[in-house]
Amino acid sequence: MEARLRVAVGADGAAIAELARASVREVFPAYYDDVQTASAAEHITTLDTALIDDGTYYVYKAAGEIVACGGWSRRNKLFNASTAGADGRLLDPATEPARIRAMFVRADWTRRGLGRAILTACVDAARAEGFTQLALMATLPGVPLYKAFGFTEVESVELPMPDGVVLGGVAMERPIDLEERA
Repeated sequence: MEARLRVAVGADGAAIAELARASVREVFPAYYDDVQTASAAEHITTLDTALIDDGTYYVYKAAGEIVACGGWSRRNKLFNASTAGADGRLLDPATEPARIRAMFVRADWTRRGLGRAILTACVDAARAEGFTQLALMATLPGVPLYKAFGFTEVESVELPMPDGVVLGGVAMERPIDLEERA
């Protein structure tokens, strides 16, 4: 079964939210306890429609279903449940990193290169807009993918959810190497 990558559209919203919640419920228990997993499923899976409106969010579809999603942002928000410092303003590509956001893969579609392909699309699009750096806030399940893609750990952090539950996370960065241009 072949999966196809495309830019997300508004009509994908419900399926993206469903995929994100399922992904968290299936993948997070290997890294977080039940309370943390439930909180993450509620708070980090809320779709930020600005990503779709901006045309910076991607989905992989296979057999009519979305099996992976993720994107990047040119706006000042690092992750879905974040509110501190998130003002929605456009980032300055000359001085600020673009943000990798809301990456989720259905558990039965992991380790097939879909996350890497989404990250590649993000790098290409952010580079085309003049960004030279990427930043993200990883939950623990995503760290291996991001490291394999060239991100380095900046620091381990605690991610407070709106309900007071705290998740372990990792702030990560990656340069957009201008020599990577196709």
